[in-house]
Amino acid sequence: MDCVGCERKVRKSVLGMEGVTQVDVDPKQNKLTVIGYVDPNKVLQRVRHHTGKKAELWPYVSYDVVAHPYAPGAYDKKAPPGYVRDVSQDTEAASLSGATPFEVKYTTVFSDDNLNACVVM
Repeated sequence: MDCVGCERKVRKSVLGMEGVTQVDVDPKQNKLTVIGYVDPNKVLQRVRHHTGKKAELWPYVSYDVVAHPYAPGAYDKKAPPGYVRDVSQDTEAASLSGATPFEVKYTTVFSDDNLNACVVM
């Protein structure tokens, strides 16, 4: 979104949809946030149709949501601060970012949640 007119056009195209309660536009990140009960694919189609611009779902999630945010496929240098790529949709990257049973076994040994855990000081 280059100008205020583009921002207004995108906002107006989505505000008229049934189920949309709030629309936030961030022109610096080229990001449109839609809050409400509405199908994301219908929002994409509507924005593409009304504006003639390319639109896609936001590929990033907060790094707190991902189990291994620095795994290959999840970490992305282009992501805004505090965000990583959403690897739950990508089957190849999701397999790389998940913990193996071997890792889970040894990380829970030293967990505070495990009452029988081993403590090393």
